[in-house]
Amino acid sequence: MREIVRSDVNEEWTHSGIVEAGDFAFINYCVGNVGQPIEDQINGTFDQLNKRLELIGLTLESVVKIDCLFRDIWNIPVLEKVIKERFKGKYPARKSIQTEFAHHGGEDGLQFQLDAIVFKG
Repeated sequence: MREIVRSDVNEEWTHSGIVEAGDFAFINYCVGNVGQPIEDQINGTFDQLNKRLELIGLTLESVVKIDCLFRDIWNIPVLEKVIKERFKGKYPARKSIQTEFAHHGGEDGLQFQLDAIVFKG
């Protein structure tokens, strides 16, 4: 049996930012530019995802699935614009969900978060 590798561990929030298992890696709780406009938050989130992917030697091309969480689901067109810019036609499968975030910034704080599944090959 191959080893499961957990990294980018946050003891306070009790989660691993990256879990590598077999041919896949699971990237958790990517956020960025909290408190800024939605497009900046989405771009910041993908910047955070990129940083985590670099830690395990991968790029956005390895992303096969993203789960996108929005405070306002009507911001999906902004996400689609950013995805087109970032993925250049090699789009991952995607699920988008609206949720209330429990975040110290309140309604003006966290607007977007994503988790990703990545193929390590």
